[in-house]
Amino acid sequence: MSFGIALRGYHVPSERDVSVEKTNAKENIVLEGKRKRKKEKQVTTPRPACSWVYFSRDFIKEYSASHPESSGLKAATKAASDAWKCMNLEDKAKYTRRAREVWDNYLTTAPTRTPNPRKQAKLVTRCSPGRLFNVIQGLTPEQKAAVKNMGFGSLLDLRCRTLRRSLCLWLLERFNTEQSSLEICGECIPLTPKDVELVMGLAASGKDVVNSGPDDLIVDLRNSYNATNHGISVRLLEERLAAPEAGEDFKRSFVLYALGTLLSPTARLDVSPSFLHFLTSMDVVHQYNWGKFLLDRLVCEVSRFRQGKQRAVGGCLLFLQLFYYESISVEGHVSLSPAVPCLSSWGEDEITEREKRERELGGYGCGEVVCKERCHNLESCEYKGQPDRPPACNLHNSIEHDSLLEQKGNQVEEQSGEITTEEESMLVYLRSKDIVCGDIELVVESVKIPCQNREFGCDEILDFMKNNDHKESCMYAPCPCPLPDCNFVSSSGQLSLHFSSKHWDCGRRFRYNTPLTVFLGVNEKFLVLQAEEDGALFLLNKVTESIGNIVMIVSNKPSCSKERYMYDLVSEQGSSCLRLKSVAENVPGWVEGFVPMDFLIIPFRFLSSSGQLKLDLCIQKFSEVSADHP
Repeated sequence: MSFGIALRGYHVPSERDVSVEKTNAKENIVLEGKRKRKKEKQVTTPRPACSWVYFSRDFIKEYSASHPESSGLKAATKAASDAWKCMNLEDKAKYTRRAREVWDNYLTTAPTRTPNPRKQAKLVTRCSPGRLFNVIQGLTPEQKAAVKNMGFGSLLDLRCRTLRRSLCLWLLERFNTEQSSLEICGECIPLTPKDVELVMGLAASGKDVVNSGPDDLIVDLRNSYNATNHGISVRLLEERLAAPEAGEDFKRSFVLYALGTLLSPTARLDVSPSFLHFLTSMDVVHQYNWGKFLLDRLVCEVSRFRQGKQRAVGGCLLFLQLFYYESISVEGHVSLSPAVPCLSSWGEDEITEREKRERELGGYGCGEVVCKERCHNLESCEYKGQPDRPPACNLHNSIEHDSLLEQKGNQVEEQSGEITTEEESMLVYLRSKDIVCGDIELVVESVKIPCQNREFGCDEILDFMKNNDHKESCMYAPCPCPLPDCNFVSSSGQLSLHFSSKHWDCGRRFRYNTPLTVFLGVNEKFLVLQAEEDGALFLLNKVTESIGNIVMIVSNKPSCSKERYMYDLVSEQGSSCLRLKSVAENVPGWVEGFVPMDFLIIPFRFLSSSGQLKLDLCIQKFSEVSADHP
């Protein structure tokens, strides 16, 4: 009887119970493994503390005893921090010696640790030339002049928007931080501030840049930029740079933004507030040795990355990238550019072509190190970053000053064998072979003048007699903003950036080869369309006539632009359908009443009950149009 009761009380484990027990057993094994690893880690000798830690420990004990009303460590730690900042080196020496003794003892007793080299397949960096490029495109002429006065005028010629991260990783692996050199192609290439000047156009002489000092001197500046322990917000600087003013606040904001996004970014997202120490007075910014500062910061940031102290790589990686392009020649590709600084010679197209050539040869480092003698005097380099002033043209023949030259439209002066000309602040170059001694006749064909669209980005230097030919084909011809209440005028590329930042809510965005439906109201004469891929602007125009509405699409580009776009325009009403397939003409800006060669007439009965006109459109981009195409 008792045996039967025992059987009835016996519980047969189910499959679920068995799986639960197995899971618990696995978890116990994992926990035991973690405990063992934790014990193994505890065996190692901890790294000694620094002098600040020893001071704070003593200070917090005394502070807590003398301030019983204070609760928690926050107030005590804050008081210790303030006291530490006010102490001089003699007062800190006690704690410094203590920390040094403990550190020396640690080095002699602790077992040697073999550092694991950092291997990273993906580059993480805050160096973003594209962000600075976008900001520069929106600067006014007054702001650009202010940038040149500070010695950063070379950045205005920035053309590269993205880093080639694979190349940067390859260079970082071969960057010797102790010798400040690159070990590539079987040679050790030293890096100097002069190289920074050659590549980036920043001065390599002057006073050292010191980004430290008493915090009370920059308290007001920190508050004005809402600086936190993490830094100064990049977005805040972008908002300030969007304002049209070009005073001291703009100059300081621009330098901070350039340092934080390109020249000296750190591992953080924000800009280091320590930069404010050398920006208290903007009148001396042009006197600093920015080339040495950029190189020192690059070495420091790469060293910290190598030591595993930060996951992201700081410093100006764009300098390393362009220095490699300029120093290494690949077969069939001329790497050295004649322009100084080299920053202006490398755009996205040139870099893409160079990268393609590198891949064809088998990867980076397959070229040879080249050296080239350059006329790299300070005056020629400073000209790129200073306010507009013409470089002197040296003449080997001595030329007497003559009254005939004074009768010309341009004033020609002779000083120490140099001839310069002035015409509304435009650069004029004279060739010595075209100046005839004796009667001193100035040959008109020898005069070189810059393009009239120079302020919009054109760098062409033209023959005086051929200026009109270039004027008709210049890609930098001004394009006004299509909105009637906006007076912005610039090149088509800068206009696209202006519209996307200032009038982002005044048009419609679309994608090429993707249908889009739009509605035009009774009083709407046009609608601005902006492509998401490249920011190109188009105008959907509507002209009201007695027989209906005339609609068409034009490209907001100079008439000489070689870019062409095909578009489909469809209007439906019931079973009726009207369609136009044509090429968008290039028209700079919106012109009221303008009717191009091709257009679509839509009768009034196609309008909705509210008077709106519904249109389905699709824009396609293609590079060339055959000669027989309308």
